Amino acid sequence: MTGLCIENLSYSYGRKQALDSAGFDVAPGAFCALLGPNGAGKSTLFALLTRLLVADGGRIGIGGFDLQADRGRALGQIGVVFQQPTLDLDLTVRRNLIYFAALHGIGGRDADRRAMAALERLGMAERAGERARDLNGGHRRRTEIARALVHDPRVLLLDEPTVGLDAASRAAITEHAHALARDAGLTVLWATHLTDEVRPDDRLVILHKGQVLSDGIASDLTGDRPLSEVFLGMTDAAP
Repeated sequence: MTGLCIENLSYSYGRKQALDSAGFDVAPGAFCALLGPNGAGKSTLFALLTRLLVADGGRIGIGGFDLQADRGRALGQIGVVFQQPTLDLDLTVRRNLIYFAALHGIGGRDADRRAMAALERLGMAERAGERARDLNGGHRRRTEIARALVHDPRVLLLDEPTVGLDAASRAAITEHAHALARDAGLTVLWATHLTDEVRPDDRLVILHKGQVLSDGIASDLTGDRPLSEVFLGMTDAAP
């Protein structure tokens, strides 16, 4: 397994159990939707995967490396887009990517080549010279995804990447993420609370109250029922 491996992962904030022995695998080149209501533990999981938090128990494997035993190489395998935007709005799109490349020890022509290749992949090459401040929300998100790819990670983590975007931008970003798994061979973990972002043939993990309730292909879970109906029933979420 060289994708993403999460085994018996637990974490608590004092008396609040945010994750409770959660576990699932995502194969190399696969897209996996992590669906859960607000407060399910999705952001906590991402914080553990990126070492912003350290798990109380369990194991994380990223790109074939154990996060605890080989932290540097494991973290080097991931690209991440957090829920909150993190672009420098006063820099151009290209400069945002080159600056990020420098943080990974990549400079000069190699950084510029990687930046432009990543932007091309996300359909943003023609906007490379524009300031991030002047982009709309969808294009800013595309830029953040491109930035996450500059160092050629094997695993791409996206935490609620479409929050605040219109329907067309959400659909475009979702398609880009699927294409990165399908065409570029990335392992993609897409966290969301929106059922309409999950396709019938997607690998789907449902997380609720820190526990994995379901893990499989979305259409196998739903049958003839809408995913929204099944999801609400499983999580007791209010419509």
